[in-house]
Amino acid sequence: MGWVTDEAPTRAELEACVQCGLCLPQCPTYRLTGKETASPRGRLMAMSAVAEGVIAVDEAFAEVMSFCLQCRACEVVCPSLVPFGRAMEGARAEVAAQLPTVSRKARGLVVGRALRTRPVIRAATLGAKALQKSGLDRALPAAVRTTFSGLRPLGGSGSVVGQRHVAVGETRGTIGLLSGCVMDPWFGDVHVATIEVLRRAGFDIIVPEAQTCCGALAAHDGDTDETRRMATTNVAAFEGCDFVVTNSAGCGAHLREYGHWAGHGGRALSDRVRDVTEVVAEAIADGLLPASATDRGPAAIQDPCHLRHAQRIVDEPRQVVSAAGFAA
Repeated sequence: MGWVTDEAPTRAELEACVQCGLCLPQCPTYRLTGKETASPRGRLMAMSAVAEGVIAVDEAFAEVMSFCLQCRACEVVCPSLVPFGRAMEGARAEVAAQLPTVSRKARGLVVGRALRTRPVIRAATLGAKALQKSGLDRALPAAVRTTFSGLRPLGGSGSVVGQRHVAVGETRGTIGLLSGCVMDPWFGDVHVATIEVLRRAGFDIIVPEAQTCCGALAAHDGDTDETRRMATTNVAAFEGCDFVVTNSAGCGAHLREYGHWAGHGGRALSDRVRDVTEVVAEAIADGLLPASATDRGPAAIQDPCHLRHAQRIVDEPRQVVSAAGFAA
């Protein structure tokens, strides 16, 4: 059958791969299994086979595509600059279109409609918090309990959505902060700290009420309609902001690709996207934020995949940690 959607990997994307194999040692699923089908090169070959009509989009193809973490470590070392993340999203869109199983439809409701519906996220968060505090999570089925046990303890610092904050001192511009789907209810303390630092760096901060989930999870799952809907919503919500700042690497990486999902408006927003560490590192370099005079000892840094690989932001987090007095 071949491809049936407009999101399918293009011939140019697939033919860019020269099958050199430099991606293999960078791929965590290939290192885990040693299987070619679990490598970026193998997945691209499977996509090419579908495009040429050699194989069909079936459950075997879907399994090969779903096993990818989309960490995009392969893109960093690729001499041909294959847009692997984009190709993977296209392949998963084909799986969603050609194999619309009940489980995929149910997952689509979660990563699409539920994640852009703030009351649903808050209700789910309250339920999870209640289970954690009561200890009743131990009574959950084994499979669910294993997943639930990996969830961080959920506190509650309140939502920052809809808030406006004035810069400390002279204003350098206006920043729109992406609240995210789960960042706000689960990591509200990170938002609060982000806002305070950015205010001290000289920015007015707004957290638009009209914004929604960035759409990354929907894109990764192949739900193109919901991805475009969320991108269009956010383009409108952040209109007029000098910068759109994220403190979640996956969200930031997806926002930088809004040109694909929301046309001219999406490209305009992508040009204004900054990770919080970029803004803070620049403010430190400009002397707007003081460096600590205290030696706080060594600190370990864990680079998020989508910060290091997709956004290629490596130095700025280390500059911020160093300015705070730590040896990174």
